[in-house]
Amino acid sequence: MSRFDVDAIRGRFPALAIEDGGRPVALFDGPGGTQVPSSVIDAVDAYYRTSNANHGGPFLTSRRSDATAHEAHQAMADLLGADDPSEIKFGANMTSLTFHVSRSIGATMAPGDEIVVTNLDHEGNVGPWKAIAADRDLVVRTLDIREADCTLALDQLDGLLTDRTRLVAVGWASNAVGTINPVREIVRRAHAAGAWTYIDAVHAAPHLPLDVRAVETDFLACSTYKFFGPHAGVLYGRGEVLDRLPPYKVRPAEDRFETGTGNFEGLAGVTAAVDYIADIGARYGDATPGASRRDLAVAGMGAIRAYEMELYRRLADGLEAIPGLTLYGITDWARFGERTPTAALRLDGLTPRGVAEALGAEGIAVWDGDFYATGLMERLGLLDRGGVVRIGLTHYNTAAEVDRLLEALGRIASGAALARPATAAAG
Repeated sequence: MSRFDVDAIRGRFPALAIEDGGRPVALFDGPGGTQVPSSVIDAVDAYYRTSNANHGGPFLTSRRSDATAHEAHQAMADLLGADDPSEIKFGANMTSLTFHVSRSIGATMAPGDEIVVTNLDHEGNVGPWKAIAADRDLVVRTLDIREADCTLALDQLDGLLTDRTRLVAVGWASNAVGTINPVREIVRRAHAAGAWTYIDAVHAAPHLPLDVRAVETDFLACSTYKFFGPHAGVLYGRGEVLDRLPPYKVRPAEDRFETGTGNFEGLAGVTAAVDYIADIGARYGDATPGASRRDLAVAGMGAIRAYEMELYRRLADGLEAIPGLTLYGITDWARFGERTPTAALRLDGLTPRGVAEALGAEGIAVWDGDFYATGLMERLGLLDRGGVVRIGLTHYNTAAEVDRLLEALGRIASGAALARPATAAAG
């Protein structure tokens, strides 16, 4: 195992060479979608050059396309720890897949049955359940947060679970404030009440090793463009549960939950993204020689996690020193194991958009707004005030980039002219 070499890693991501006004861009926009390594770009390109065909044909390019799809299912089963590649389903993105499968899950419920959601989650794991509840006369209950640290009020969960609870939908990690939820415990309580669980792992997947068998969830969804791959959504469903669901599909479709023609070129990139993570594990992780792709991927995510959280401590230390800055979520260093390297903040007297514009003018990319974590921003009283500024660290960011960001934020907080564009009203 070698020391984590961020410079070598950055050399594998072509987009990191982009300049803005003669300065290299500093990309802290990962929670909205990460950059991709050359190997992913090459895989997509190779598919188009050698394998571009629809599935099921008795000729070379179609056979290659089928093999591409099969390998992507196996790759994601390896990354997520699924028992079988048939438990993996692909679609446009996590939200679209969740809307699709919610129709099948909802069809197993009767009027008056209950679904539990949270106000910490992305709307992709809230809106679909509210929509199917309205269609089928179901009851939706919402688990609250502890406002002080933006963690779930887990002590309230048992009071929301009843003998009519059929599904608990929760995120593995918050895309807005970085909170990592105790999903194994939530699954245990949901199952004890006789309910299925649906986990949104979109924000967790770029930062944590995932294991669907260890947490024993019934469903898990994520999107590969959040972990160094192309735009594709992934759904894991426990085989015995998927078999119980009525499918909504056209008659000839071979798969009960993958509708229409697949994004085969994207699936080629999915496999390459998983292989990239496994390669990180082989180079910088603690996997043994000859380890499986599953073990290498776990080791890769472990190495990524260790580097990112070291970098986040540098960021958090600098943010604490900036006057007028409010940081949301878990701020206790002793509890950083309960968070991802994603910071949500506001600066006194400035809108999040004004801060993001000021940083963007210096070639520093951050997001502002609610990031579809609408319920959380409502709960914090920030939805009508522009939400927050979100800084998302990934394993290809550097200490020098963090220092550059902190220096810029310090100048913005001190009232430099750049910080207050004419279009930005005070928040």
